[in-house]
Amino acid sequence: MKRISTLTLLISLTVLLLAACGTKNDNNTGGSKEPAVSPTAEASNSAEQAPGQEAWDSIKASGKLRIGTEGTYAPFTFHDESGKLTGFDIEIAEEVTKRLGLKAEFIETSWDSIIAGLDAKRFDTIFNQVGITDERKEKYDFSDDYIVSKAVLIVAEDNNDIKTFADLKGKKAGQSLTSNLADIARENGAEIVTTDGFSQAIDLLASKRIDATVNDGLSFLDLKKQKPELPLKIVAEAPDAAKNAALFRKGNEALIEAVNGALAEIKSDGTYLKISEKYFGADVSK
Repeated sequence: MKRISTLTLLISLTVLLLAACGTKNDNNTGGSKEPAVSPTAEASNSAEQAPGQEAWDSIKASGKLRIGTEGTYAPFTFHDESGKLTGFDIEIAEEVTKRLGLKAEFIETSWDSIIAGLDAKRFDTIFNQVGITDERKEKYDFSDDYIVSKAVLIVAEDNNDIKTFADLKGKKAGQSLTSNLADIARENGAEIVTTDGFSQAIDLLASKRIDATVNDGLSFLDLKKQKPELPLKIVAEAPDAAKNAALFRKGNEALIEAVNGALAEIKSDGTYLKISEKYFGADVSK
């Protein structure tokens, strides 16, 4: 009996020791048994970010948003009498940038080089009444639109030969080559005379070195307000209004989302309307 009791005691001790070892191993993570996370899954979770988040984080770290603009396209982007860069697009961009907690850095570039400058990463976006077109959407992304305008056909006051867009056939039209307005003139058979932008087209037209220009109606109305004596007139207006927005390289979704949020904010709190009425006397967002 003593031998049996001793054997029984040894077996019991062995079972207890094995149970204790098992409990110790299970409690290596503080006593709770959590499912193990593989290193691959953990790395994958940490790498998940919103599209373009890294680029947006870099912009925020720099403290500034680099903005491409012409600086010669009144009333959207131009220099006032003191030489200060101003205009509708400039003020909208400044308000948007301020709401993002950043400083606006404007980089002036001629229109025909401005999109190439975006491609070369000279700036992060373009605020310059950029028309939203299917062709541009294939390569670039846009913010929500914030300007709606119509293309108009402008000629000299004493010109009675050009009354419709179709009358441009065989006529010289001053246009920026990469503008969607140049496409209208080209589609109607005009001979394109390359210009650096709106101001040069108007100068060429006023001096009768070209026959016409297809340009932005809002810009021309502002021009006539500033220079009512200018001997130019509008003879036709495109039936469809064009929507305009800020332009971005693809892959910047996080930045675009932030800009759209700021645009919505300035529209809802009345800031947009105040700026719009300052330059146009109306709400040009619709």
